[in-house]
Amino acid sequence: MSDIDLATYERDGFLVLERFVSSQDCDALQARAAELVAAFDPGPARTIFSARDQGHARDRYFQESGEAIRFFFEEEAADRPTGLALNKIGHALHDLDPVFDRVSRQPCLAALAAALGLTQPLLLQSMYLFKQPRIGAEVGWHQDATYLYTRPSTVTGFWMALDDADRNNGCLLALAGAHRGPLRERFHRVGSDLITSRLDATPWPDAEPVALEVPRGSLVVLHGLLPHASAANRSDRPRHAYALHLIDGQAVYDADNWLQRPDHPLRGFN
Repeated sequence: MSDIDLATYERDGFLVLERFVSSQDCDALQARAAELVAAFDPGPARTIFSARDQGHARDRYFQESGEAIRFFFEEEAADRPTGLALNKIGHALHDLDPVFDRVSRQPCLAALAAALGLTQPLLLQSMYLFKQPRIGAEVGWHQDATYLYTRPSTVTGFWMALDDADRNNGCLLALAGAHRGPLRERFHRVGSDLITSRLDATPWPDAEPVALEVPRGSLVVLHGLLPHASAANRSDRPRHAYALHLIDGQAVYDADNWLQRPDHPLRGFN
């Protein structure tokens, strides 16, 4: 991390690091995800993950996925085979699977977290994102701190491109500099329910979104307050990615966060 990199991150709220993830690690994550999918029997019940209506939030299978490896389907999957129907795998791959653990805890990622100012980095959440050809759903504008809330806000996203990502297959979109605005919403627990509460009605900035078109092996760093999104994938190409979210252990992680780990305490890079 050069001084220019840090200045860019502070200015824009995101940072693109090309060729950060080796082709061998990209291959390993994709192969391991394929193995997990092949061994997965969905049975008659399929939990659909929808960023549009949050219907999955009512499903216990999702609510308890913070310390498990769970499989979530696309809304438009219909009768597709499982390997072409999944939206994502989450949310504790980095702790429960040896391949994801190895890639997630590399020294280069630890050094990056330290350079970004995370004093006690803890690996909180991981997701293997499929963005399937033709049916990969749109993800609307959101801030990661909505879902992974600390006081002060410390959540940081490491998004790794396992395929080339461009406008045609649903690359990330970002509102550069908008991380300096307030947190708009919180997705959290109220009793046994997961709800979204409005914190601030400030609209998203009226700015042209930046399309983060990146080659395979790129790592995109996302500030927890940065509004970002991705378009639907209507192309014939997949857009696989691996997303890892970190928080600083010196911050307060509220007990009403949706993601809880009662049986698996959070770990850092060691």
